[in-house]
Amino acid sequence: MASLGQIIFYSMIVLIVLFSVLIILLLALAFSGSSSEVSSTNTLPIANLSDDIILSCYLNVKLELAKLREVSVTWEKKDLKGLVHHYHDGADDLLDQDPQFKGRTQVFPEALGKGNASLLLRDVKKRDAGEYTCKISSSEGKGTVDINLRTAAFSAPKFTVIKGILFAVANRWFPKPNVTWSDEAGNTLKGSSSFVQNSAGIYRVASSLQPINISDTYVCRIENELVSAVSKATVSVDGDSQIPDWY
Repeated sequence: MASLGQIIFYSMIVLIVLFSVLIILLLALAFSGSSSEVSSTNTLPIANLSDDIILSCYLNVKLELAKLREVSVTWEKKDLKGLVHHYHDGADDLLDQDPQFKGRTQVFPEALGKGNASLLLRDVKKRDAGEYTCKISSSEGKGTVDINLRTAAFSAPKFTVIKGILFAVANRWFPKPNVTWSDEAGNTLKGSSSFVQNSAGIYRVASSLQPINISDTYVCRIENELVSAVSKATVSVDGDSQIPDWY
């Protein structure tokens, strides 16, 4: 039979263990609530120069939460003194926005309540390339995610047939691409290509292939380290047809 001293001793051990478990649970809940996960559907996007792009950024919240409160969003770019975009207290706060982004950025207030802090960047320029950080703070948590934006110029080629020669011309490429030709079976064919760079650094690509056969299909691949464009041309008596694919 246990003595009174043993009972008190065992009871104290049980209480200490229970309190330890309780403290661990409270700390776990506190840390999980203060640093909710922020993510992006694409952390390595590629933007076509002069086009618009959306840089995705989401605070992962529970579906049953109808609306976040006290949402603050800050978009920054590495090695840039000013901000890309800042939203606070229900409105844009662009006092510290860097001049290069003036009039070109937008967040979506109606989506912020659901944790969507994605940024619309208009009229993408070469200098927009770089590392961005999206910071979200709200009533339900906070966090950051880094996004590395790459910029390029790319366009599908247009085909013409002149005097038995198949020509492919694409007006917008950057960085400088390579051009390869093949038949539909994948056999490499020898073509001739030229590249002309304009004052903005964008390349006009012109490539030709000969000899060619009527009714045969030819594949023109234009690619650089960022983008690959594959177009097919089937030569006919009246001209040609094309089916471009992008990678």
